[in-house]
Amino acid sequence: MKQLMFNFSTKTVVAIGIGAALYDLLTTITIPMVLQTGLRPAIAILTVFGAMFGPITGLLSGAIGHIIADLTWGGGEIWWTWVLGTAISGFGMGLIYINKSFDVNEGRSTKGAIWMLAITGSLALAVGCGLSSIMDVYLLGEAPDKMWLQFVASTLANIAVHLVLGISAVLGLIRLNRRNSNLRVLK
Repeated sequence: MKQLMFNFSTKTVVAIGIGAALYDLLTTITIPMVLQTGLRPAIAILTVFGAMFGPITGLLSGAIGHIIADLTWGGGEIWWTWVLGTAISGFGMGLIYINKSFDVNEGRSTKGAIWMLAITGSLALAVGCGLSSIMDVYLLGEAPDKMWLQFVASTLANIAVHLVLGISAVLGLIRLNRRNSNLRVLK
């Protein structure tokens, strides 16, 4: 049975910590593209943890993981605009948790739920990257042309990672946790 979305149990807090740590570690693996963007497998962590534990866990894993990554690998400067974008992305990927026909931990899902995860996660990534780019232009004075290119590149790269690695990992966990068998326990 799923926990309530806003229930901060020990399990939820531990999941947020593990998700943030994995996001930080996987940030070191990046295939560079243009303007400080790249294919980042860390995005798949948001897909998995959001789907397993809900939007709040996705949001906090993304935000905390991004802050730690900026401090450890990003030269010590926190890019708050992109922390917000990552948090929005994690929240959007976790919205599937609300769907009653979807439960990673019980190995239960429908094709429609997987499509919903793919679509809501992709939209959340686009909104998160878009908002971060707009805020960089208006708050930090970045060049609009540069930020448009960074928005397009980061959005497409992140959606690709979400769809290929993230969804595949969630499907693998669903298959692993599926409890369908013909065996019955007699009481």
